[in-house]
Amino acid sequence: MDRFRQWRGQRPFAGGLLLVLAGAEILVTMKAPLPVILHVGMQGLAGYLLPTVMLILGLLILFSPAQRLFYSILGVLISLGTWATSNLGGFIVGLALGVTGSCLAFGWLPDQDPRVSRRKRKQQERQAQVGAA
Repeated sequence: MDRFRQWRGQRPFAGGLLLVLAGAEILVTMKAPLPVILHVGMQGLAGYLLPTVMLILGLLILFSPAQRLFYSILGVLISLGTWATSNLGGFIVGLALGVTGSCLAFGWLPDQDPRVSRRKRKQQERQAQVGAA
């Protein structure tokens, strides 16, 4: 469990996971068989293509975090594209998950120190002032 926690801390895990879930959710909401989609044409094919790309982008964010900026920008654009091609982006749920996950991946910083609460910062400042005096 400790290895997974360490692996998860070295990448934008929440963003990638949300993007994978968004692609899966949109794919589940599109239950038409493939021959029907090919008969409908490119619009029907795009309904399956965009969520599949979202799922792949989420996995790429998880397993290749160095390229997260490019993948997350593509993820936002493709998530917004599902509005027109995939049942309003999987009934808006998949669209919202995809945009949120992409934004989380875009904003993730790899070597950032953990946040310190305001209370602890004030205590540290007081200790520094007492130590200096």
